[in-house]
Amino acid sequence: MKYISTRGGISPVSFKEAVMMGLATDGGLLLPESIPSVSAKTVEGWRGLNYQDLAHEILSLFVDDIPADDLRDLIESSYRNFNHPEITPTVKVGEVFVLELFHGPTLAFKDVALQFLGNVFEYLLQESGSKMNILGATSGDTGSAAIYGVRGKKGINIFILHPHKRVSRIQERQMTTVIDPNVFNIAFRGTFDDGQAIVKSIFNDIPFKDKYHLGAINSINWARIVAQIVYYIYAALRVIGDTGAGKVDFSVPTGNFGDIFAGYLARRLTPRLIGNLVLATNENDLLSRFVLNGEYAVGSVVQTSSPSMDIQVASNFERYLYYLHEGNQKKVAGDLKIFAETGSLKFDPAQQEKIRKVFLSRSISEEETLATISSFDRDGYLLDPHTAVGVRAGLDFKKEGTPMICLATAHPAKFGDAVLRATGHEPDLPASLADLANRDARCEVMDAKAETVRDFVSSHALK
Repeated sequence: MKYISTRGGISPVSFKEAVMMGLATDGGLLLPESIPSVSAKTVEGWRGLNYQDLAHEILSLFVDDIPADDLRDLIESSYRNFNHPEITPTVKVGEVFVLELFHGPTLAFKDVALQFLGNVFEYLLQESGSKMNILGATSGDTGSAAIYGVRGKKGINIFILHPHKRVSRIQERQMTTVIDPNVFNIAFRGTFDDGQAIVKSIFNDIPFKDKYHLGAINSINWARIVAQIVYYIYAALRVIGDTGAGKVDFSVPTGNFGDIFAGYLARRLTPRLIGNLVLATNENDLLSRFVLNGEYAVGSVVQTSSPSMDIQVASNFERYLYYLHEGNQKKVAGDLKIFAETGSLKFDPAQQEKIRKVFLSRSISEEETLATISSFDRDGYLLDPHTAVGVRAGLDFKKEGTPMICLATAHPAKFGDAVLRATGHEPDLPASLADLANRDARCEVMDAKAETVRDFVSSHALK
């Protein structure tokens, strides 16, 4: 399996090279040259596999340059610290199924991919004798999951940017209280989009990237996407097996288009299992407007109770654009040039029809988000605000006879203020968060300037 850039400016690379490259050297994102074909017989053989075994089957379709036994070891070690035997269990709650993705070390869905990616990085660095400096921006959960994925690992330093005072207090503390020598937290004065722009700017400085061996741990890294494909197929097989349904739909709260893009690829792999994907946004409705109106246009960032979705530029949208343009890399590059100049793209009626064959979408207001948390709390199940956005949209699009699986992307305790506002009570803190407020912390606060961040990285990077 070889990997290419969405923009067509690089020669095909291996999986190992794709992981270490992160962002393609032409500024594009990496994708497999082709999506593997999976027969109905193969999918049938996946029924009943545990999570780790299914992960090995699916990842093996995309990874052919890591020996099978080594890949299995990487998968086993990645999910050893999850606190549920199913890794990503699905539970029936009222009219929907909730896919719980918060049983990892930092209680967020990002753990599923970042525990794996951290282990792959360490494996490849040990193999080559190299060093790496990871640079990433987070709107909340990616940062702590990335840090926990590589803390203490030899040959790796990690630099994580988050918008100052624009993540939840627990999200902030989960990042800044990890004081291992190889971990550097940076709080910048601005929005997540500012941080993402800084990271892309630094990665596009190829001499700097090469000099400091920069690695990407944001969802621009292909390994994160491929690891997330697994839980869609795992959940679909489980729910179809339990209900006897022909297909399932998924509702995905998303701001960066990364999680739902993994669902799109899972659907391409197993079209017999997965029907529609509900793209749920909060009041930052960039992606909903794209699905509903055929326009991808930047607006102003609105602060909400679901801060990980407070985004106006979706970093993984480019990958879907590649498939929307049927692999025409020149069209992708042309569209991105237009978007960089105007902040807007418009899609024709034929393209809009193609989009809506897969995606349904709704933007969920703050009032609806809190009301959904309150309603489910009365029924004995607590949602975090991001999950509530997905659940509300999922309920709106649920079809008779087709199970709706809603992705629960974080533990409600990570967003206690929102839960308190919605329900009148704070969620119980899991043991891993109980003493968080009392731990020592370390963080640098700075302006949202690429030069400032570049100087800090160069001063603390492994060389």
